[in-house]
Amino acid sequence: MELRLLTTFEKVADVLSFTRAAAELGYAQSSVTSQIRALETSLGVDLFERLGSRIRLTEAGERLLPYARRMAELAEEARSAVAATAEPSGPIAIGTMESLTSYRLPPLLEYFHHRYPKVRLALRPTLGDETRQALRQGTYDVGFLMEAETAHEGLESEVLAPEPLVLVADPGHPLAGGTELGTADLTGTPLVGTEPGCAYRDLFEAALDEPRFLEFGTIEASKRAVASGLGIALLPRVTVAGELAGGTLVALDWEAPFTLFTQLAWRRGKRLPAHVRLFVEQARRLVSEQRG
Repeated sequence: MELRLLTTFEKVADVLSFTRAAAELGYAQSSVTSQIRALETSLGVDLFERLGSRIRLTEAGERLLPYARRMAELAEEARSAVAATAEPSGPIAIGTMESLTSYRLPPLLEYFHHRYPKVRLALRPTLGDETRQALRQGTYDVGFLMEAETAHEGLESEVLAPEPLVLVADPGHPLAGGTELGTADLTGTPLVGTEPGCAYRDLFEAALDEPRFLEFGTIEASKRAVASGLGIALLPRVTVAGELAGGTLVALDWEAPFTLFTQLAWRRGKRLPAHVRLFVEQARRLVSEQRG
C-alpha cells in the first residue's frame, strides 16, 4: 500500500466526497477516483459504497481508516523529526466559532501570517457538536470550543481561559439600571440569540422559564438587534466590549448560573506535527496575554 493512496483514502473517508477531497488535496477528481480504485485493487476489497451522488465507507473501509490515520501521522512525525531545524510548514485545519474567529484569533492569525508564512491555516466555522465530531474523524487538526464541560469523549482538550459572559440591552431598556436581577426578572422579556447549538445560547435558554428568542444567527446581527431595542442578549463580553465602552449597549446586573471555558482540542492519541504544536503553544500564549 502506497502512503499517497492511503492519504487520499483518509481524505475521502473524512469528507465522504470525491469532489471535495480532490479540491482539498489539489488533485483532479479523476486522479482521486483512480487512486481509490488502485488501493481497492491492491487490497482486493471495495472501500466505498457508491450510492448515486453519495458515498459511504464499507465495512472494510471502516477497518482500514484507523490504520490509514496512524500511518499518515507516523509519516508526518518522521518528516518533522528529519526536518526539525527547517522552517515550520504545513496545513492546519482549525474548527472555530464566530466569537473566537472575530474577537480572539486575529492577533494569532496575523502572527502566523508574518512569522510562519509556510504554515497554511484553514479556519472552518462550526459549533461545538460539529467541531467535536470533525476532530474525532480527523477532518480538523485542532478545534476551539467554548463549553461549560471541559472533558470530551475521544478528545484531548486544554482549557485556555474562562470566557466571561454579559447580558446586554439597549440603554433605554426597562431592565437597564436595575440591580441584582434574578432569572425570574427576565420572564417575558424578548430575547435575542444566535442559532441553537451555540453553547451559551443553549445554556441560557435552559436556565429560563418559557424563553422567547428572536434568532439573528450571528453575533453582529444580534448586537444590532439589541441596540435597536428588540430584546436582550447573553453574549461573550469580549464581543461587546466596544459597544459597552461606547454606550450603545449596557450590561445588565445579572449573573449567569453557568461558566464557559474557551478550550483548544484535538483527537485523543493524535501525534501533533511540529507546526501544529507550535500553533497550540502560540494560542495558549495569546489567550494568556489577552487575559492580562
